Amino acid sequence: MRVVLLGAGHIGQLIARLLSESGDYQVTVVDKSQASLAKLGNMKVRTTVTDTSDARALLEALRGHDAVINALPYHLATVAATQAREAGCHYFDLTEDVAATRAIKDLAKGSSTAFMPQCGLAPGFIGIVAHHLAKQFDSVQDVKMRVGALPAFPTNALKYNLTWSVDGLINEYCHPCESIRDGNPVEVMALEGLEHFSLDGVEYEAFNTSGGLGTLCETWAGKVRSLDYKTVRYPGHRDLMWMLLEELQLKSDQETLKDIMRRSVPMTMQDVVLVFVTVSGLRNGSLVQEVFARKIFADRDESHPLSAIQITTAAGICAAVDLFREGKLPQKGFIRQEEVELPAFLANRFGSAYQQSRQVESIG
Repeated sequence: MRVVLLGAGHIGQLIARLLSESGDYQVTVVDKSQASLAKLGNMKVRTTVTDTSDARALLEALRGHDAVINALPYHLATVAATQAREAGCHYFDLTEDVAATRAIKDLAKGSSTAFMPQCGLAPGFIGIVAHHLAKQFDSVQDVKMRVGALPAFPTNALKYNLTWSVDGLINEYCHPCESIRDGNPVEVMALEGLEHFSLDGVEYEAFNTSGGLGTLCETWAGKVRSLDYKTVRYPGHRDLMWMLLEELQLKSDQETLKDIMRRSVPMTMQDVVLVFVTVSGLRNGSLVQEVFARKIFADRDESHPLSAIQITTAAGICAAVDLFREGKLPQKGFIRQEEVELPAFLANRFGSAYQQSRQVESIG
């Protein structure tokens, strides 16, 4: 399968390695930065320097490929999907942006090619898990999805290090969040809905953030009493972000906030990804709760160190593309994450990264 990968950043580099080493993909990596492409080293991939924000240049780079994997910043998702349709390529991305996903869904209407956005961790894997658990009930009452990409060793007041895109981080903190309450889809505000819980003896907080649900609200509207998604952080993080965004009014000057965070909050490769889903409902007349809880840790291999967010995000989109190539997903139109069967995902050579993680046995 001939794939063109857009973006040679933190996540893109691992996607390129996984697919090229599998032997089933001819990979061309496109990025506007020669320096980023140079980091691909001795991988068996072709590289092309292209201005990925230029629609015409992007279209030329996509022609002749079977599929596009978009690992660019979220604000380029719509233009990339538009050019993928024009080039006749199947399209996969990692976006958490709600508006971009709606635009891509419109692009998919009547298309002879497939469009599958939101193939990462959240949205992505978290929705596959929630949908799988919910299907096991006669009637579903409450679905709660919690995900955190956290530093293993927090040392600053935010109790946070940058583990992925600053653009994506601030985006999810600033936009309204979809959820279901009393059976009806509603929008709630980011950074609200604060709650606390403990896992393996560690205290966490969780609060509303945008984009993590994917298309689940549409799929489960009228079939579930409540459904929501919250981001997990260490206690105290939310209050400091609220001060920055609301009280200091940086929500209306997001570029300044992004510059501050890039300059002042260190990146880390030593992180942990927490996945925590609970579903409750009726089964055979009894009220039952099912829980899926995992921790995925960074790989500290000296030759190829990988962060947990790299592992989980790249595994998500590579598994989606692989399942599509094998004919286990629809071959045209818009593909929702919940159309992926969880057992098939975990059995996949790329999705198995989640299966090899440590299952959490107890929650307090």
